[in-house]
Amino acid sequence: MITALTVLLIMTSLLMILLILLHKGRGGGLSDMFGGGVSSGLGGSSVAERNLDRITVGAGMLWFVCVVGLGLLMKFKYGGSN
Repeated sequence: MITALTVLLIMTSLLMILLILLHKGRGGGLSDMFGGGVSSGLGGSSVAERNLDRITVGAGMLWFVCVVGLGLLMKFKYGGSN
């Protein structure tokens, strides 16, 4: 069970990195330094951007569940009586 959660954690970590890098820069941060500050003034985001947001939040929640699950399994397997 620990091995399966560890593999899932690694996979979701890599997926989170990829998904975050796919997001469009919102400005005001490091993206402005490298020329990402030039954006159109359209207020709404596209359907693809909203779907990317949903997928990123879902992957983040799965990552969080893996971290908590691994922590609990490690605590009870190796005796965390501190």
